[in-house]
Amino acid sequence: MANIASQEKRNRQNETRRQRNKAVRSTLKTRMKQFDRAVGAEDRDAAAAAYAEAARKLDKAAEKGVVHRNYAANKKSRMAKRLQSLA
Repeated sequence: MANIASQEKRNRQNETRRQRNKAVRSTLKTRMKQFDRAVGAEDRDAAAAAYAEAARKLDKAAEKGVVHRNYAANKKSRMAKRLQSLA
């Protein structure tokens, strides 16, 4: 347990950030699952909407440093490829 004021504050900040990052990652997974379900159902309109939302969330997460920018780019690329295969 920290007994230095600055370290106690740092621990509080780290916990807050951990919770925020966890929420962002959870949302990302949900959006990508929604896209997968729409593609599985071969619903092009729903898949396109789900792709747009997932891509937006991935970009935001990469911008904030929650996920690596290459991870976001790879996921978006694979989802776009699957979306195109529905046409």
